[in-house]
Amino acid sequence: MRRLWIGALALNIGLVAPLWWRFGNIQMNLIAWEAWVIVPLMLLMPRGKVRLGVGIALASWLILATMINLGDAATYTAFGRPLNLYLDTPLLGSVVDLLIGNVGQAWAICAVVVATILIMLLVLGVIRLLLPGEGYPLRGRARGWAMAVLAFSSLAAGLALGGKPIIEHANLPVVNATHVQWGQLVTTHQAKQAFTQTLEAAPIEQRALSGLSGRRVLMTFIESYGVTVLEDDRYRPTLAPTLDEIERRLAEREISVVSGLLESPIRGGQSWLAHATALSGYTIDNQLWYQLMLDSEATTLVDDFRATGQRTLVVMPAITQPWPEGAAYGFDELVAEKDIDYQGPPLNWVTMPDQFTLDYTERELLDAAPVFAQLALISSHAPWTPILPVLEDWSSIGDGSIFAPWEEAGDPPEVLWQDIDRIREHYAWSIDYSIKTVGRWAERVVDDNTLLIVLGDHQPAPMITGDDASGAVPVHIISGDPDLLAPFQARGFVPGMWPTPESQTPAAELRQLRRWLHADFTAADNR
Repeated sequence: MRRLWIGALALNIGLVAPLWWRFGNIQMNLIAWEAWVIVPLMLLMPRGKVRLGVGIALASWLILATMINLGDAATYTAFGRPLNLYLDTPLLGSVVDLLIGNVGQAWAICAVVVATILIMLLVLGVIRLLLPGEGYPLRGRARGWAMAVLAFSSLAAGLALGGKPIIEHANLPVVNATHVQWGQLVTTHQAKQAFTQTLEAAPIEQRALSGLSGRRVLMTFIESYGVTVLEDDRYRPTLAPTLDEIERRLAEREISVVSGLLESPIRGGQSWLAHATALSGYTIDNQLWYQLMLDSEATTLVDDFRATGQRTLVVMPAITQPWPEGAAYGFDELVAEKDIDYQGPPLNWVTMPDQFTLDYTERELLDAAPVFAQLALISSHAPWTPILPVLEDWSSIGDGSIFAPWEEAGDPPEVLWQDIDRIREHYAWSIDYSIKTVGRWAERVVDDNTLLIVLGDHQPAPMITGDDASGAVPVHIISGDPDLLAPFQARGFVPGMWPTPESQTPAAELRQLRRWLHADFTAADNR
């Protein structure tokens, strides 16, 4: 009888533990009916090949569902959305790369080893519970108890499936995970077909943006810059002085700025999907859509600006491995980490600080010729340590060696990330650094012939924003020519560095940016 109670209780805890992580509430998830059905069932079955086959099948199902629930909790923590096996399995390699960048290769290897050991223990534990070496099938009083538990739990599970649970805090985590993932498999496959048909049947045609002909157009993404930093009292006091100062300094130099909000398709990570959404004019919120778009004949802003006469350039200091996607976009020039002459230290995941990236771009990559450039800044990427100051003397930046003193500054990630309040504090500081750096850079590069589009790529993870935060990101349009800003004001953007959410309720989607440029800067006879 002890085997019945201990086995069912152990399996119950193993099945509901991922739900405790996912929902942060132990009391709401106390009983997993599968444990109280499967354990007595296996203890009642007679020895033989049938029992062995059933046990292996059930163990495989339980292990897979538990790993799915763990993955769901991890995905929600990182990206603020549920796991989708159809879309997220290809991201495992990126997760490992991110882990290495955040905590270093040694700690990342340790984490992978620990995770592997835990998975092996999970597998062995479940098999041991379902296929014990002795003490079965149960007999006598123990058999009666097992049959009673099996009958009651089967009834309760059936009622729960029918939407009439008899115990409030009991559920079916294995059945639910299987049902959700199968439903996502079907709907995602259908959505894939629909998206492919959209790319083929309703393409966004390439257009020359004559209203921007001869201009420098600089689209600059700030990592993890979401509207939360402007609205949440935990972060706003850090950012407010910087935004006000940038607004004042730009005005003193007769540089105009308007700001608004756009809804990013992602949360917490996968910045390249936000980049793809802005460039293509389609909502690209997963890796599959991203690859489909790149593999198709779909045009992007890269094609639009090439047709307008601009040289096209992308600056990606976070790209440390081969990047065939950049070639797929068709940029005239791709500048990744290996192409940038940076002699300063790496700063955990961050390969080089934003101020160096912007200074290098200004010195080495921009000239008087018309250009469309996409830049992806990374200093505000987790783990948000160390925090650098903005150097007032840009001429001292040189090859980046000047940043050497900050290589070991501040606590390392493994120390910082033990305290959620400190993590949030460092997040705000890193965003403040990036925005201040871009503001100073705007003073240097923006003139009457420049349109600088500064925008966040996505909100940070829910641990920073909270569970119910919107997906909106601030967008700042900066130019020395006020006429270039007028179309954005007509769409609800407001003067200054502070977007007002009530002026754009709800915020337009990020994919609209390309469509707006088509509508507002294309000659009427070419629309």
